[in-house]
Amino acid sequence: MSNEIAARLTEMGITLPEAAAPAANYVPYVISGNLLYISGQLPLEGGKVAVSGHLGKTVDVATGQRGAELCAINILAQAKAALGGDLGRIRRIIKLNGFVASAPDFVEQHLVINGASNLIAGVLGEAGKHARAAVGMAALPLNAAVEIDAIMEIAE
Repeated sequence: MSNEIAARLTEMGITLPEAAAPAANYVPYVISGNLLYISGQLPLEGGKVAVSGHLGKTVDVATGQRGAELCAINILAQAKAALGGDLGRIRRIIKLNGFVASAPDFVEQHLVINGASNLIAGVLGEAGKHARAAVGMAALPLNAAVEIDAIMEIAE
């Protein structure tokens, strides 16, 4: 991992966890050429879903943002595992796809996913600026409030 990224993580008080194992029949990441695809990450903390429920019903925006931050931390943990521990190989986050378990009248998914966008940009700087989607869902696995996947450009 580059010293700059490690310093930013430390400044932000973030310790990356061990990358979570898949919960079903898929792999946690795929590298194809210079692209790294990270499977959807839930807001896991200590191996358990830390933010569950539906935004606009049982979860407020600030709590949803914390869930999105945890998803971003888990994305970085998966990237670290995929890249042999070297997050400095990330050239650019191309896209984050954010899924938010939402009550039918909740329309602030974009604010929730800002939690992940802000964290990724804070850790990776210019390389962390990305395109994204923020989509409302009826339900997510394990009753998670948020799930986020990522596509990254990496150095070979």
